[in-house]
Amino acid sequence: MLISDRVFQILKEKGLSQKEFSELSGIPQSTISDWKRKRVNPAADKIMIICEILDISPSSLLSDSGYSPEHLIVDKADSEYNLINGYRSLDEKQKDRLLGYMQALLEQS
Repeated sequence: MLISDRVFQILKEKGLSQKEFSELSGIPQSTISDWKRKRVNPAADKIMIICEILDISPSSLLSDSGYSPEHLIVDKADSEYNLINGYRSLDEKQKDRLLGYMQALLEQS
């Protein structure tokens, strides 16, 4: 699968139009259309912009493994990874409590 194919797949899954993606990324709509029409990949200098806008890691965009929501930009050695995995293991009541605590912390800032 071409990188551009994955970009369009993720856009569809996230409910973003090419126009919205263009506005968010600063990449001209004509360039994005060329990726689809000419079946070419984005230039290397656009990869990080694409990943930032789509909230995915470069490895998930560039690999053949495709996209899934678990491909968010989080390093497995990072404490965020442990936080996300811990959150996923909680029941709904525990998740609500944790989110309430987090909201209270954010409001203190």
